[in-house]
Amino acid sequence: MEKFDLKVPFLYVEKRADAYLTEALAGRFSREEVKRAIEEGSVLLNGKPAKPGVKVKEGDRFEGEVSSSRPAAPAGEAISLKILYEDADLLVIDKPCGMVVHPGAGNRSGTLVNALLGRGGNLSGLGGEERPGIVHRLDKDTSGIILVAKTNRAHRRLQSQFESRSLSKTYVALVSGRVDFDEGHLEGSIGRHPKLRHKMAVSTRDDAKEALTRYRVTRRLAGATLLEVDLHSGRTHQIRVHMAHLGHPVVGDKIYGPSPAAAAAAGRLGLHAAKIVFEHPETGKTLAFESPLPDDFAALIRRYETPDAKKR
Repeated sequence: MEKFDLKVPFLYVEKRADAYLTEALAGRFSREEVKRAIEEGSVLLNGKPAKPGVKVKEGDRFEGEVSSSRPAAPAGEAISLKILYEDADLLVIDKPCGMVVHPGAGNRSGTLVNALLGRGGNLSGLGGEERPGIVHRLDKDTSGIILVAKTNRAHRRLQSQFESRSLSKTYVALVSGRVDFDEGHLEGSIGRHPKLRHKMAVSTRDDAKEALTRYRVTRRLAGATLLEVDLHSGRTHQIRVHMAHLGHPVVGDKIYGPSPAAAAAAGRLGLHAAKIVFEHPETGKTLAFESPLPDDFAALIRRYETPDAKKR
């Protein structure tokens, strides 16, 4: 158990309390450790229990204690990566389905971080020892494009684009059933499920975060619909939660789908981060990258194809 006492400088004004503390305590505690301390009431903001979503002001005082359960630092491993782009500031990687992004409980090896460390070279340190270079996440079973920062300045600037939503991410999703409208949007704040802590849910709780998902039907198949999905926020499991809430869970979803058996039969999650558009953190040049559907995703789609499947 380690105590801390911090005052918020002007630089962090209007940042969420949990985000500020995670960044301010980076290198000492992990994001999960900070999050757990807030949830347990071990963190005070101006003398009162801190709420994770409250916006901080210059001069706000945080004090409390965090229990560190820090495991050994992740080790580099010789794992091949598909790199779409690399320069002195960042990497654009095409992550395979089944690869965990960073080490955690039950996944200490074989992660993207282990692979990055195995390559050598610089990685930003803002994510802490467990998450060097990691600017954003993809779920283990989601394939596709992920950005990695090599410098702290690139990390901050890319993170700022995520927070301001000036960066564009497009996914391909195969969802169960027939989605009737050709396009639509889903608005519903997302927070932790009240009973099942491994799940997220559309929620009206104070700590739920606003989320907006837009979709377009690209093909209607036999018992499934292929969508192009744009995220206008980046919440945990956002597409999976919103589509399940709509009544069309992502095919192969072990958490939000109809049954574990159905998910196992699919063989993989029908979700792929297909495109990203962002500004280079140093040059300001607009960069765009695309990842074609992996072979196993294309095979999953073919299972739902029939001669009379309606196509747009």
